[in-house]
Amino acid sequence: MRVPREPDRTATAAACDMTNIPTELLRTLITVVDLRSFTKAAHSLGMTQPAVSAQIKRLQVLLGGELLDKSAPGVALTPKGEGVVQHARQLLSVNDEIVGMARPRPPSGLRIGISDEAQSVMLGSVLGACRRGAPGSFEIRGSDDLLRDLRAGELDLVIALSEPGASPGARHRWTEPLAWVCAPGLAFNRAAPLPFVLANGTGEIARFATSVLDRSGTEWEAACRVPSALGCAAAVAAGLGIGATLRRFTPAGLVACEDPRLPRLPELTCGIHLREGAGEPRVGQLADALADTLRPAMAAPSAIPPDVEEPATQLQAEH
Repeated sequence: MRVPREPDRTATAAACDMTNIPTELLRTLITVVDLRSFTKAAHSLGMTQPAVSAQIKRLQVLLGGELLDKSAPGVALTPKGEGVVQHARQLLSVNDEIVGMARPRPPSGLRIGISDEAQSVMLGSVLGACRRGAPGSFEIRGSDDLLRDLRAGELDLVIALSEPGASPGARHRWTEPLAWVCAPGLAFNRAAPLPFVLANGTGEIARFATSVLDRSGTEWEAACRVPSALGCAAAVAAGLGIGATLRRFTPAGLVACEDPRLPRLPELTCGIHLREGAGEPRVGQLADALADTLRPAMAAPSAIPPDVEEPATQLQAEH
């Protein structure tokens, strides 16, 4: 005869005795859900993966139930987890607003985050949109983790490149095709590995490009390393190797590289994210102006679900 399983008395007691929920546990849960990965969440939060798992387990004990559905692939929430996440976002937004009051900051200066790779091809368009769509002062900042800095309240708006479908919470998002580029007329030795130009602190585009090369079994080598993505374009134009870039923003003087050994590149998602609790109207106005400037010419927004990525001919505007 099967004996019924008794409830977890430790978890029940913890839930009954609890008065306050540590905000760091809620922030860890939100980060895991947003990035859909314990590993990526650990990197974003500056923690180890076991530490992230331990915090999630502690939160579940405090709340007296499972928040993540272990039977589903990837990171999926239980019904209780969905409710906790909804309220956690609101709580953390208020928490970050209060913390932000203690940070010295120019009252009218908007802090805009954009990666080094995106700056190298989009900065002119971004600055033009800022001039038209956000009267007042602003500051362009780089970061090795833009979304982390946005969640920490260190940025007001972020233009982020990510893998397809990995921009939850973006106000605007669309897909951008990638392209292999090289100097005009450049020919490569078919018996040698393909020469690739890389920047220090390689960004999303280069990581995806080298990952595609590795998965396809294509032999390649880092023929040249430069300090920044802007230097990559100059090195490629000088004929030192191949680069990868957003196809629509291919720098002048470079052409599509047609070497048959090169595999097809995937599309990336470009997302415009706002800081939670950013109630200043011009932050939203600037996000909309940036989307109008940067996104491809396209039809009206479609009604596809937010977890399905759109093709480059459509725009998803999330509010």
